Amino acid sequence: MGHNSYDPGNIPHEKPTPSGFNDGLVEMGRDHDQYDGEIHPTGPATVNDVFGSEEGHDIKYKTLHWPMVAVLMITEIVSNGMLSLPSSLAAVGIVPGIVVIMFLGCFATYTAWALIQFKLRHPQGRSWAGGTVIFAVCGTGSQMLAGQLALSELSDHRLCAVAFTGIFAVAITLFSFPRTLDQLAWLSIIATASILIAGIVAMAGAGAVPTAPGNIAIAVATDFTSAFVSITNPVFAYAGHFMFFILISEMRRPEDAMKAAWTLQVVATAFYVVFAGVTYWYVGSGVASPSLLSLSPLWAKISFGLAIPNFFLAGSLYSHTAAKLVFVRLFRHGRHLHSHTVTGWSAWTLLILLANVAAFVLAVGIPVFNYLVGITAALFAAWYTYGLAGAFWLHDTYYFEGGFRAWARRPVMVVVNVLAVIAGAFICIGGLYATIKAMQAASAEGSLPRPFQC
Repeated sequence: MGHNSYDPGNIPHEKPTPSGFNDGLVEMGRDHDQYDGEIHPTGPATVNDVFGSEEGHDIKYKTLHWPMVAVLMITEIVSNGMLSLPSSLAAVGIVPGIVVIMFLGCFATYTAWALIQFKLRHPQGRSWAGGTVIFAVCGTGSQMLAGQLALSELSDHRLCAVAFTGIFAVAITLFSFPRTLDQLAWLSIIATASILIAGIVAMAGAGAVPTAPGNIAIAVATDFTSAFVSITNPVFAYAGHFMFFILISEMRRPEDAMKAAWTLQVVATAFYVVFAGVTYWYVGSGVASPSLLSLSPLWAKISFGLAIPNFFLAGSLYSHTAAKLVFVRLFRHGRHLHSHTVTGWSAWTLLILLANVAAFVLAVGIPVFNYLVGITAALFAAWYTYGLAGAFWLHDTYYFEGGFRAWARRPVMVVVNVLAVIAGAFICIGGLYATIKAMQAASAEGSLPRPFQC
């Protein structure tokens, strides 16, 4: 264990890293003897990260450049979650709604930086605990339902919804099979263009056939549950930070990761504000969630059709992530990870199928799946996007810059990161409460669908 800090001031740390910290929060691949608190550049030839040296291997994972990582991030994050933002403005008013979206975008940019810094100091870590797999599977199911809704709208509901979900599940499964993310990155260019163009066309459709133009509220007085659900919509629209460790692990130059994060956050925040504001203005207080359902039938079909490539690519990224976390766990440091072996490909195929079958069964077989996604997002996304970043910064600053003295030298940063932890806890607890209350209300009204219902 080294005794140099990662800070240019070179202040020696006072305590070694507690082994339980990484074991609890960083699941895939850890070697504490190599962990000295410094930021070490990694790449295809290095051995101190998840995949080790890849020279001479058949399958090379560390191939992504930062523009491709930015595209993958946008594909995964700027997806069906943005379609709930106009209804959030309708619930709380345009001014507080826009302020929340912008604030959370800026906050998510900071937490992205903190997570990336942590990953660069801990290159051997791939992801957090098993909740990541659960969240990724639920995310896959959510994209399957988005695809089912799109296909149902395009066909005027001429086929059973379960059948449409199955069709979409097959597409997601096929596109999640590549072993390395660079094979999905090029397709993600299409997926990113897909969701951005769909959003622009949807705004044009709202303007061309307005429902209640200008029927908006500056601010709306509402109950806690409704207000909190409206606030959590933009929180979860930014909820993709759990994939940062996975994407950085497959970069040629992980130190460029923040360039990708800046690109993501600027695009996402700007697009969310414009899309939510324009749609709310033209559709009015009755805007639905997803907002495309508030458009005229023709514009809704066009918008849903354009968004389909994003829905199935985002779903493929989720299921690919769930499978790869387990795959790396099973075969790290073994030949099956980097070679074309029967065992390796059989295990990979089985994991991909399990992830997608589980997502499909959850999506169509559990009447409360939408609420289950909300609960999962509250439990995990609140921490992945906000809370853990603060905890990571506090941990590394304490253990590698001089303990409490390091905190005392940087009081503003300490306050920011403590607030990040508190925000993660608040969103987690409040999101759970609001989602469970909404589920209870739906159950009392008898509006929950039956399992496998058409």
